[in-house]
Amino acid sequence: MGRTKFTNLDSLSFQGIDEDAELIPLMTPEDEEEINKEDLPEILPILPLRNTVLFPGVVIPITAGRDTSIKLINEANNGSKVIGVVSQKDEKVENPTAKDINHIGVVARILRVLKMPDGNTTVIIQGKKRFEIDEVISEKPFMKAKIIEVPEARPAQDNEEFSAIIDSIKDLALQIIKNSPNIPSEASFAIQNIESPSFLINFVSSNMNLSVEEKQKLLETNDLKDRALATLKFMNMEYHKLELKNDIQSRVQSDMSQQQREYFLHQQMKTIQEELGGVSHEGEVEEMRARAKKKKWPEDVKEHFNKELSKMQRMNPQVAEYSIQRNYLDLFLDLPWNEFSKDKFDLKRAQRILDRDHYGLEDVKERIIEYLAVLKIRNDMKSPILCLYGPPGVGKTSLGRSIAEALGREYVRISLGGLRDEAEIRGHRKTYIGAMPGRIVQSLKKAGTSNPVFVLDEIDKLSIGHSGDPSSALLEVLDPEQNSEFHDNFLEMPFDLSKVMFIATANNLSPIQPALRDRMEIINVNGYTIEEKVEIAKQHLLPKQLKEHGLTKEHLKIGKKQLEKIVEGYTRESGVRSLEKQVAKMVRHAAKNIAMEEKYNIKVTEADIVDVLGSPKLERDKYEDNETAGVVTGLAWTQVGGDILFIESILSKGKGTLNITGNLGKVMKESATIALEYIKGNAEELGIDPEVMDKYNVHIHVPEGATPKDGPSAGITMLTSLVSLFTQKKVKKSIAMTGEITLRGKVLPVGGIKEKILAAKRAHVKEIILSEENRRDIKEIKEDYLKGLTFHYVKEMGEVIKLAILDEKVKNPKKL
Repeated sequence: MGRTKFTNLDSLSFQGIDEDAELIPLMTPEDEEEINKEDLPEILPILPLRNTVLFPGVVIPITAGRDTSIKLINEANNGSKVIGVVSQKDEKVENPTAKDINHIGVVARILRVLKMPDGNTTVIIQGKKRFEIDEVISEKPFMKAKIIEVPEARPAQDNEEFSAIIDSIKDLALQIIKNSPNIPSEASFAIQNIESPSFLINFVSSNMNLSVEEKQKLLETNDLKDRALATLKFMNMEYHKLELKNDIQSRVQSDMSQQQREYFLHQQMKTIQEELGGVSHEGEVEEMRARAKKKKWPEDVKEHFNKELSKMQRMNPQVAEYSIQRNYLDLFLDLPWNEFSKDKFDLKRAQRILDRDHYGLEDVKERIIEYLAVLKIRNDMKSPILCLYGPPGVGKTSLGRSIAEALGREYVRISLGGLRDEAEIRGHRKTYIGAMPGRIVQSLKKAGTSNPVFVLDEIDKLSIGHSGDPSSALLEVLDPEQNSEFHDNFLEMPFDLSKVMFIATANNLSPIQPALRDRMEIINVNGYTIEEKVEIAKQHLLPKQLKEHGLTKEHLKIGKKQLEKIVEGYTRESGVRSLEKQVAKMVRHAAKNIAMEEKYNIKVTEADIVDVLGSPKLERDKYEDNETAGVVTGLAWTQVGGDILFIESILSKGKGTLNITGNLGKVMKESATIALEYIKGNAEELGIDPEVMDKYNVHIHVPEGATPKDGPSAGITMLTSLVSLFTQKKVKKSIAMTGEITLRGKVLPVGGIKEKILAAKRAHVKEIILSEENRRDIKEIKEDYLKGLTFHYVKEMGEVIKLAILDEKVKNPKKL
């Protein structure tokens, strides 16, 4: 029972009422009896109705739009005002014929015809009696037919069952009106004032929310009692639906809560925003759908995206999950699924780019060109995973940028230093608050292609935290057999990383877990010689700093000799970072003088360097004399490259104890103990009185106590120091050494040979003692680095003593 039907004039009888009347009373039993006595005409014009059914006694308004209907109404209104009204079987039929209409209808009287402003004609009609079409006589200009009256079987007036049904209909109708918010309460007066049982049935049937077919079946029911029962059945169904609806509403919306109030306010804001030109949520969904059509993603990704988009469409835009879902789908649209940049395999061009950006590093550049050559020949080869390993400041990260430029790929750098959360690599599940994808997926989104060059910077600085081990998460990323289906927790779909070129950088390989190190091709990027540093400063660092400070090469000139002084006196490193800082100071000094219009030397002298940078700070990196027993020069590897190391030892009266100082690690202390025990075991062969060792305490010290030192490579240096101490003999001049020792007297190889050789050259060392097994390392070093150096390869400690200890007492030897 709908609101519009109760508010129309359906409840009023137009029987015998003047056309100008404003108030029309309800149909009375007397009106009904008078209608029943009327005879029907033999032939009537037939008016088909699209979407309603007219019942006897009921008044309904009809809007006529068809030309044939308007002609019929005008002609009938000017004549008898009586027409036949039937319903169409299919409301979509525009010009119905005899086969398109129901053959049982109601004779109606035209009460009033109204011309509407839009050109349509509205006619108010009242049903009288039912009829059946016997024969259609004509269809032009409108349908006419012979009709037969269809009488209805009415129960006796004292039929108690029928009376009970009528009472139930009236009570149920009043209940529906009371419980339905869409029906005005005034409608209950109309129901209460209907006295005729048949009119009550017809009135209720006409106003129920039933389909045309269901209403037609009710109209065609001849027995009034059966029609009343069918009507009551439909009313019960409608009442139960209404009760259920009200029950649900009362449960979910008893009162307007604060949340609902905010929702309505947000809706108002949304409407205002849309009026001001903002984007609606539906607009967002459509925009995403349009963008998705342009993507080249795999079928399973497309299916997943469409499913998640439908899920977002069903969400309330005010809930927190909506923004998470929108960000999730935005990520899908932003990621470069199957989008690749075209590789440029011009190896000569690549060589030029590497030479332009990096001076020296010939072995490294050759290895990179080899990789690019293999990629060119095997176009389907999975990208290699390189690890550039070496001290800071030698150009590892910038090598990655040069490789990307040479290949024509996008360059992405991810700093892993201090990373301790696995989710930084794999992302968080999107159910968490503040969830976001991992750095790998975020960097791919930023790159815009699926085959960039990824530089994983400082991979050795990864740390393990309470949130998992990020280095373990990298195992999948850096495994060519697995990374074709890399799984990010936020993305929830595998992403192909097999076309990405990964380049890791590290200063130290030892902290990298073995499984991760095994997946990478290690390329050692060694430090620079003094000559290389001078060239780098001249070709790269000075022009760069002049440009950054707004100067040109005409404003400042630093010669090679002056650059060498800066390298030797003010930097101690394998790379060139500190050198760049010192060059920057020189450029700033020139810029200050220019700005203040003061005179300065455009061509820098050594005096200018001291004036600007101060006195040389690192002059101790020079070889010391051999006039004191127990002082020996060793070679060490540090994280900033090679360095020379002085081992000092001294005797003091005591009981033969050994003291070791200088911030030494466990391994280095063990090397000192091994050296002393070896000397005790071989005292006679070394020309040492064994009793001396019981009368004197030995103290070994390594200067620069603030710097932690560890490793076995100072073993032969400590041995030489102790032999010199116990024999009070000189150590050979301008000699340095490195190697591990064993109790059996063997000399074992050590690492970091190139860096150590560079440190020796800086200290003007002439001879170097190494293990025989380190000979192969020397062969791999360019001859330019070896000029001016003599190498002695030893297998046993006795050979070290013969090479390093002279048969000459030191100045002022101690009497033992």
